[in-house]
Formats: sequence, C-alpha cells, structure tokens
Amino acid sequence: MLQLESAPKFPPGRVVITDHAAEELSREEVARALERHLRGDWGDLEAPNRRENERALLQGCRLLSAYSTRTGLRFWIITEPDRSATTILLPEDY
Repeated sequence: MLQLESAPKFPPGRVVITDHAAEELSREEVARALERHLRGDWGDLEAPNRRENERALLQGCRLLSAYSTRTGLRFWIITEPDRSATTILLPEDY
C-alpha cells in the first residue's frame, strides 16, 4: 500500500496502469511519481500546465502530471475530473 509523506490534495479513486506502462516502468518509480502527483507536484510540466492543474483542483477538472524515469522514459499520470480513477500510462498509450 502507498504511504504518502504528506496528505494528498485529492483522492485518486481507482489507480490503474496500462499494460505497456507496467512492462516499462519500475514499481518504485511509479509509486514515487504517484505520491508526487497526489501531493500536487506535477512533475515535468511547464508553468502554464501547472497553473491549469491548480485551477483543475478547485474546479474539479482532469489532472495531468508528467514524469521521467532515471533512464529518461517519459510517462503520465492522469486523474479523472470526478476523481473516480487515476491512470498511469506512457504518452503512446493515450
């Protein structure tokens, strides 16, 4: 079970990962990124996208974070507007 260092800013709902992402990403990297996402650390996003996520927190819109593994593989974490589900995926899985 994921243990957060600080309280999450929103509920993740059901957490799922695409088969492709599960094959390519380590559990540790996924867990660290998910923790960051739930704390509102949006990872490798540009400032306008970070601001959009902050607005989305208040208005109940979709949240998107982008992270990279130690080897440079980029992946996303997306939480649905109703907070029913959070998906971990590679950009090509979208």
